[in-house]
Amino acid sequence: MVATVVAPIVVASPVVDAIPLIDAAPLFEDADAARARSDAAIASAAKQSGFLVLQGLPPDVPLGAEARDDLLRLFSLPQASRRRLWRQKWAPGNPNVYRGWFPLEGGFIKEGFDLGPEHAHADPRGDALLEATPMPSERELPGWATSARACFLALERVGRVLMQSLARGLGLESGYFDEPFEGGNSTFRLIAYPPWPEVARQHDLTLRPVASPDGVRRYDIGGEHVDSGFVTLLQQDTVGGLQARLGDGFVDVPPIEGSLVVNFGKLLERWTGGRIRATEHRVLGNDRARHSIPFFYEPRVDATIAPPPLADPPRFEPFTYGDHVWEAMSRFVEFEGMQRWPG
Repeated sequence: MVATVVAPIVVASPVVDAIPLIDAAPLFEDADAARARSDAAIASAAKQSGFLVLQGLPPDVPLGAEARDDLLRLFSLPQASRRRLWRQKWAPGNPNVYRGWFPLEGGFIKEGFDLGPEHAHADPRGDALLEATPMPSERELPGWATSARACFLALERVGRVLMQSLARGLGLESGYFDEPFEGGNSTFRLIAYPPWPEVARQHDLTLRPVASPDGVRRYDIGGEHVDSGFVTLLQQDTVGGLQARLGDGFVDVPPIEGSLVVNFGKLLERWTGGRIRATEHRVLGNDRARHSIPFFYEPRVDATIAPPPLADPPRFEPFTYGDHVWEAMSRFVEFEGMQRWPG
């Protein structure tokens, strides 16, 4: 098959400093003026751009090329090993519905793996949201499970500290958001994007080049979206391609080694009455393979989401987080037709 190529139709905006870089170090220390400055910067970014980049994270947060390469060993697994991790959507004989591998099948432009909390939740009802993650064996990937779980726990701590900063920025008690996230059900995802021209040829798709100020060849792959949950912590590789919609166009979110990109989800926007912004974003295809490692900081499945005690509080009836997340995710193609309560 030969991909169709059209003229560039989207121009990457050259807005400078649109995505603020914020020092996270004071957030992990005792209250002082530096923490107040970081809080103010985070509150401003949450309200204005809905995107920010955290730098100065503690050394126990495994970031950078070496840690990333260690985690990305997952994609060296042979196809037979990957298939054992496939979700039930693609492998009906597998028990896992919510966690595990989503393959590059059926026109997907990416593949990846979803890892849940470092321990399996016990739930007598068999809620698919609480299932254990199918893991590659130690023989297949020595030390990989240990690395992945260590990263999960470190990012969970970053999520907690960030939510405490957001609470202070909203004028709430620092620990206001802590309780719903105790025993949370966060998701740690590893994603591989193959070179976009290769995908376009395989599926007879149109290549839509994006004019880019840096001269790098990129392609619009039509994936604009807003995250549905609370907070996303993202480690990018150096290939780049992530863009956020600000103003009349999209701006690049810089891939900076040793940092985490932060953006906020639609549910947090709703929970705070629009005081925190969920911003539309997209990934541009590239001539090179690209990897990203997002962490979706999520509360307990049975946590109640209710209007916070803010001036002019948002108006909505309290609801259970698990019900919300299943309704939202069941609209995605990788979960379409799946059941939350197997059997």
